[in-house]
Amino acid sequence: MEREEYEIAVGLDIGTTKIVAMIGRYNEYGKMEVLGVGKSKSLGVHRGVVNNITQTIQSIQQAVQEAESISGMKIEDVTVGIAGQHIRSLQHSDYITRPNADAVIDEEDIDTLCNQVHKLVMLPGEEILHVLPQEYKVDGQAEIKEPVGMFGGRLEANFHVVVGQVTSIRNIGRCVKSSGLELSDVTLEPLASANAVLSQEEKEAGVALIDIGGGTTDLAIFKDGIIRHTAVIPFGGNVITEDIKEGCSIIEKQAELLKIKFGSAWPGENKDNEIVSIPGLRGREPKEITLKNLSKIIHARVVEIIEQVFLEIKNYGHESTKKKLIAGIVLTGGGSQLKHLKQLVEYITGMDTRIGYPNEHLAGNSNPETTSPMYATAVGLVMDSLVHIGKQKKAITKETLAEEETKYHDPVAVGGENIEENRNINHTPRKNILEKWTEKFKEFLDNAE
Repeated sequence: MEREEYEIAVGLDIGTTKIVAMIGRYNEYGKMEVLGVGKSKSLGVHRGVVNNITQTIQSIQQAVQEAESISGMKIEDVTVGIAGQHIRSLQHSDYITRPNADAVIDEEDIDTLCNQVHKLVMLPGEEILHVLPQEYKVDGQAEIKEPVGMFGGRLEANFHVVVGQVTSIRNIGRCVKSSGLELSDVTLEPLASANAVLSQEEKEAGVALIDIGGGTTDLAIFKDGIIRHTAVIPFGGNVITEDIKEGCSIIEKQAELLKIKFGSAWPGENKDNEIVSIPGLRGREPKEITLKNLSKIIHARVVEIIEQVFLEIKNYGHESTKKKLIAGIVLTGGGSQLKHLKQLVEYITGMDTRIGYPNEHLAGNSNPETTSPMYATAVGLVMDSLVHIGKQKKAITKETLAEEETKYHDPVAVGGENIEENRNINHTPRKNILEKWTEKFKEFLDNAE
């Protein structure tokens, strides 16, 4: 197979600590190959929300340039992740009465139902991001996963609706556009991370993905292969660094290094006599900090974060038998690399825990750096983009084949009069809800300029 046949996609993860641009494509074995990664310090983002447009644009351009120089390719459009404390989710059920119960349910009926949910009245300044169907009911028959092809007059569904603040989403769009890039898709970050680190078996069995970033901790819960709950908690690794800075009276840079090199979430692991010396500022005496105290500071904050996440898991209904998460918890994101965090999470929640590396779908020869939990969201965004491109290509191919068939069965076309007309039919594949939303959003950005 020639190189040109593989589609190339770009994921842009705009985080609180770092901005990552990743270029990837599928290889001949169906695994994702990373062609280039660019990383820059994120300066204009606070807790997942852009609060300085100019600085964010500079950081995006820096990351994109680095990815371009490594891969030797030009980046034009990107799939962006959305997170931040403004994201919330809710459950909603809705139904439609079909005009003709004798016709089978098709994609259009499902589109009509999803569009109806999009008309829900939100709080001022909020917009629906994702409408994710859970289970369907056809004429009262429950627990249907795929209603297409069935007969029925009343089509009903439970939806998981993800809502975000319009201004925050538009600010991200503005930053991407001003960086000279096109926005090809917008995805919720916990969903992207989940795609990168979870296996299908885990999603079926029931699993909670906890992505601990710099400014936020994202949660996505799956059961029976369907997303059941999402939440964004406005605490992350940066709060831990802040606590160390205050507790030990040192500067942020030193606090971050201390956390990475000597930090542990379990104070019992450190002996009382283990001490680390930190150089003082401008001729001042060096500071001595005991690792036990350092771990106590980290432990207190980590427990708070985990308890908040566990509360969300309980809100989903983890205690009930039907909703039990058999596969437990998967930790990912930069914050998951903290020593002894896995043990602490298991201790607090009583659930099996593992660290999630985004190597589930990556090619075997990938750079060890890209398989770090820090890059889970970026890998997931590239994967989402590749799936999106694949679906579009399939839809276009299907339409072309269908049209070819009509052409050969159509006596007029065979006669030669209609051939040109047939060729010029516009192949527009059916768009899902999110694609429609992204298009509306792009239109809005273009009009705003």
